[in-house]
Amino acid sequence: MPVKILMPALSPTMTEGTLAKWLVKEGDTVESGDVIAEIETDKATMEVEAVDEGKIGKILVSEGSEGVAVNEVIALLLEEGEDASALDGADTSSASVGGGDAEPAAEAPKQEASKSEAVPAKGLAPAAPVSGGDRIKASPLARRIAANEGVDLGKVEGSGPRGRVVKRDVEAALSSKPADKAASAAASSAPAGEKPAAAPQAPAASGWNPDLTGLPEYEEIPNSSMRKVIARRLTQSKQQVPHFYLTVDCELDNLLATRKQLNEKAGEGVKVSVNDFVIRAASIALKRVPAANAVWTDAAILQCKQQDISVAVAIEGGLITPVIRNAGGKGLAEISTEMKALAGKAREGKLKPEEFQGGTFSVSNLGMFGIKEFSAIINPPQGCILAVGAGEQRAVVKDGALAIATVMSCTLSVDHRVVDGAIGAEFMAEFKKLIEDPLSMLL
Repeated sequence: MPVKILMPALSPTMTEGTLAKWLVKEGDTVESGDVIAEIETDKATMEVEAVDEGKIGKILVSEGSEGVAVNEVIALLLEEGEDASALDGADTSSASVGGGDAEPAAEAPKQEASKSEAVPAKGLAPAAPVSGGDRIKASPLARRIAANEGVDLGKVEGSGPRGRVVKRDVEAALSSKPADKAASAAASSAPAGEKPAAAPQAPAASGWNPDLTGLPEYEEIPNSSMRKVIARRLTQSKQQVPHFYLTVDCELDNLLATRKQLNEKAGEGVKVSVNDFVIRAASIALKRVPAANAVWTDAAILQCKQQDISVAVAIEGGLITPVIRNAGGKGLAEISTEMKALAGKAREGKLKPEEFQGGTFSVSNLGMFGIKEFSAIINPPQGCILAVGAGEQRAVVKDGALAIATVMSCTLSVDHRVVDGAIGAEFMAEFKKLIEDPLSMLL
């Protein structure tokens, strides 16, 4: 019986992908671990490997196909002893793992407060079924949505295998809630013996659809998977995370002079940027104020022991945040080299999941575009994101007299559930101190 090769879930947010390129053709023999295709996800382009060995019997999804759902059968593999006749009448239906509930292969979550792990792009096997005694059988994605939206999973009927609650079940429960409330209100207010008016329909699951009346001629640009994920996550962040903002002005003249000296003495290929100093300063400030290096879960605040800095990088069609792991334990030259490599891979769409997933704190720098000051949206479950503006000459008061200094405005967006105002202010004071005394970062 031919083996189904499925579209894999290569990131936690992936629901569909583009089959960018086949690296094998029908009739080719493959072994476990052989790279057989390139898949474009909402985050990057990644290579995928064969799980089983055999011969590619039939390719069902051609190169360049967009919107291929996770767990859709993309090819059939003939096992040892099978020939083309085995393909006749072969089952090509998608694997029954939650029907579009796109999630990486994962075991049932140990606890809600566990750190999110990178999803290895290793195979094409379907997600493992949830096992589990008397507890509610639900996919991790369904659990996350239910927790965010306040849905009681015990009251949701599962349509997945063995009654497993999946994403579509939770969304169906959400869409019925407004109608249920409206119907109850109408029933209670209707005069005795009269039939209540029909409840208004719940809005479409696709979200906000604006009135386009009067709009001039336009070009329609379909939303990519990345753009849809950005829209969903940032909307959830703004709606559900209680943001507050703290801004400080940092004088840059000492830093710029130190940077110039370092770059003159640095080895070939090393050129430290202002952003590298910002990453270094943020990581040291997090070491000094560890309460700001935290993420939120409903069960507990997780205070991280390592400073993993997510850095926003603009790419075609959106942005992505590669992570400088353990930035607090790295020097400026190492941070600079690693950041350049990650930014290059991000723009080429070649980041691996472990290079952009996770992160304990984010930095977004728009200074190179001349932006004086802005406030960034928090990237949950992180507690903070630092928005960095441009350095510009401004009038300042020093020792009671006017002077000119190069000043950079930085704004910290803070999740008040995780970090209180005093902690955020303490972090910003340490950050400012480091930026204005850059030699202290070199100790």
